[in-house]
Amino acid sequence: MSVIQRIRDQGAWIIFGIIALALIAFILQDGVGRGGNSFSNSSVIGKVNGETIDRGSFEEKLALQEKMYAGSGQVPQREQLISSVWSQEVDQIVFSQEYKKLGLQISPKELADILFGNNSPLRQEFTDKTTGIFKADEARQAFAQLKKSKNEEQIKMINSVYIEPSMQQALRNKYQNLLIQAAYVPKWLLEKQQADNNAIASFSYVYVPYASVSDSVAKVSDDEILAYVKSNPTSFTKTEETRNITYVAVSAAPGKVDSANTLNQILSLQNEFASTTPADVDAFLNKNGTDLPYYNSYFSRSKMQQSNKDSLIKTPVGGLLGPYTDGQNYVIAKMVATKQWPDSASVRHILIGTIEPSSGQAIREDSVAKKLADSIELAIKGGADFVALANKYSDDQGSKDKGGVYEFFEQGKMMLPFNDYSFDKPVRSKAVIKTDFGYHYVEVLAQKNVNPVYKIAYLAKPILASNETVSAASTAAALFASTSKTPKDFNANALKENRQLMPANDIKQNDFNVNGIGASRQLVRWVYEHGKGDVSEPIEIGERYIVAMVSAVNTVGLMSAAEARPTAESFVRNEKKAKIIADTKFKGNTLEAYASSTGASILQADSLAFSAPFITGVGSEPKIIGAAFNKSLVGKASQPIAGSTGVFSIKVLSNGAKASMTDVATIKQSMIQSSRMSSYRGLEALKKAANIKDNRAKFY
Repeated sequence: MSVIQRIRDQGAWIIFGIIALALIAFILQDGVGRGGNSFSNSSVIGKVNGETIDRGSFEEKLALQEKMYAGSGQVPQREQLISSVWSQEVDQIVFSQEYKKLGLQISPKELADILFGNNSPLRQEFTDKTTGIFKADEARQAFAQLKKSKNEEQIKMINSVYIEPSMQQALRNKYQNLLIQAAYVPKWLLEKQQADNNAIASFSYVYVPYASVSDSVAKVSDDEILAYVKSNPTSFTKTEETRNITYVAVSAAPGKVDSANTLNQILSLQNEFASTTPADVDAFLNKNGTDLPYYNSYFSRSKMQQSNKDSLIKTPVGGLLGPYTDGQNYVIAKMVATKQWPDSASVRHILIGTIEPSSGQAIREDSVAKKLADSIELAIKGGADFVALANKYSDDQGSKDKGGVYEFFEQGKMMLPFNDYSFDKPVRSKAVIKTDFGYHYVEVLAQKNVNPVYKIAYLAKPILASNETVSAASTAAALFASTSKTPKDFNANALKENRQLMPANDIKQNDFNVNGIGASRQLVRWVYEHGKGDVSEPIEIGERYIVAMVSAVNTVGLMSAAEARPTAESFVRNEKKAKIIADTKFKGNTLEAYASSTGASILQADSLAFSAPFITGVGSEPKIIGAAFNKSLVGKASQPIAGSTGVFSIKVLSNGAKASMTDVATIKQSMIQSSRMSSYRGLEALKKAANIKDNRAKFY
């Protein structure tokens, strides 16, 4: 349920006042809403081009995000929200500084157009459910009402969820349109592009792939990697420090003894479970505990998630299946009952609520709700119109405007009493039933596709590590750490104890997860509080104890040989292979001589385009295609050329221009469109050029 809807449920006048106050607040601010806040500025989380992000403001926005997600029932992990809010703050500051330079603003009239126009952020709350028409006049009237609310928290939430994002998007669109409209193609560039598009060449060639030379013949040293890095600094410059670790993991997961203990525990309850009556199954499971909650209703085979469902549905009523393992549990299943049910049902209902679903707040006394529901039942039996009563009295916002109807929902989609009445009672049944939300007057309208359904109870016990298992793992990890204070000892002990050394590279200071290990802010903090060669005490992560050693500190600037090797090594190796191939295999000065000395065939490439440097059967070879347009190579074999995949010698047969198939206007439009598309990368360019100081690691 949306933020606005939740507030409206507590009284329509409140939301009108809140939005109006929020609107006034934003109009009075500087156009982007970056005013002060009620928190102290005692700590600075970061700076963007000199503009601070203070911790109070950051925490405030983080809390609003958490509350917003809490209302949806899907709350991300806190570290995800921290990263998300940080990115939003950086983006907003970087862009806001650009807006200020350009004088971009949102006027009161523009803001009114945003709020009450076709793309209004309030559209969901002020749309006629029957016609789908946005009720702009009603929204305007809401803003015109008295602004009596003083709930600052809700005002800030409306600002955060609706008003500020809408204003920021409007400013972003203005900025983007400036970039888009600035796209321009000069005449010389258009002529060059047209010439490139029309250029074609044909050539014969001899080709020796790099794969023909063993890697062992072209080993690459660290010095060669560093030389390559220095000659290609743009590709190998780091803008953020990272660190590498080597670690060993000591498992604290349950062992065979733990598994046997769990099995014995569940077997000791098997006979009692078998003799438990259907009415007492829930009480039995509550008393003895189970890791699989009891769904005290029915499911069809198609809705079962278990891999052994075919065996489950063959179990007789009152019978048991198991023990069997399901994930980290031992399970015994009991077939409690079976029935024939439809797979979907259509009903209509009127809810007289006692509890507001999203907030859990009471909205009326139970006795009052029951009395009103009974009165509605009597009125409908006496001939009153169901649709009119639903529209007037129902507290279910999802169905009241549809006459209270829910059309053909599947089993298990509704709360149990509602679900069971809808599927268990025949069509045209009517009654008042109670759920956790209140009292429903329900009428079953239709059902379809009757099939067998099953009520199954699961006695599930998790296979857990015993205190002895955990203690043994903790002791082993502590002993390893205490005797491995140097890199030499660390490596020697790992070899001695037959423990695998595992790498985790490129750990950033603000990371919450470590590749191969998982979520552990504690480990990341330790890594950045220590230096190369330091060894950690055991850190418990999941069902493992991790002992880590800092193996590298990768500072800002040009990459080290170790960092660059995964990317640079293949290029350096191919350069060495190219020299070996050119010096030892290409003999002579004609294609025929080269073919003879290399053992390769003379191949031909016909009508290749300059704008598409791809040789069939070989791959992308821009350097070779470029050489094919060298007039000096017409009728003459080139010297060996080191390409992307191997060494070539080519003899150009022809090169020139084909008849143009595309008019100049189309080429120009394509180039302008490409330029406009590249403008969407403007934010990343601005962020890359910005001076960003990130101090999050000091606080989180």
